[in-house]
Amino acid sequence: MEEKCPVKLLSRTLAHQGKILKMYDDYVEVNGRTTHWDFIHHDGAAAVLPVLADGRILMVRQYRHALSRYTLEIPAGKVDSPDEPKIDCARRELEEETGYAADELIPLINVNTTVAFCDEFIEIFLAENLRKTEQHLDEDEDITLEPWALPDLISLIFSGKMTDSKTVAAILAYAAKKNCCKGSNAAL
Repeated sequence: MEEKCPVKLLSRTLAHQGKILKMYDDYVEVNGRTTHWDFIHHDGAAAVLPVLADGRILMVRQYRHALSRYTLEIPAGKVDSPDEPKIDCARRELEEETGYAADELIPLINVNTTVAFCDEFIEIFLAENLRKTEQHLDEDEDITLEPWALPDLISLIFSGKMTDSKTVAAILAYAAKKNCCKGSNAAL
């Protein structure tokens, strides 16, 4: 059964266009009243949880200007165009950021990062059976690779030291799938 939407978009005006997003001024009607909302459009992104042969997860550490600090994340990046398949984006970002490739990427989980004001949608894939290639960082990227054990990453999440939503979702989804399938023949 489809829910009736209590919000009606009255107008949308582009307020700012940046390198990776567009910000709009939206005027909407909610329960008979007109109000102003900010809306940010993002063309979408893909991310990869790369698992090394020894079971550790290959993480990337990079500076994030919005937080004014370094963060520990899974490799990710925006699509080159709105119609680029997310799996192609994920393959590219895995190799660019880590210098590893995988023959198969398995869908793991999807996330909308900030639903209150942004439509960014990230498809996250699992990559195993990695093979070493060559890292191809963008000119504005400074990335350090760090292999981590899954329990240590989970500790970072629950201690509040890891807060990147795509990374948190990917690690917890992977842990749940591993635990769910422990001792069975089920594929991840």
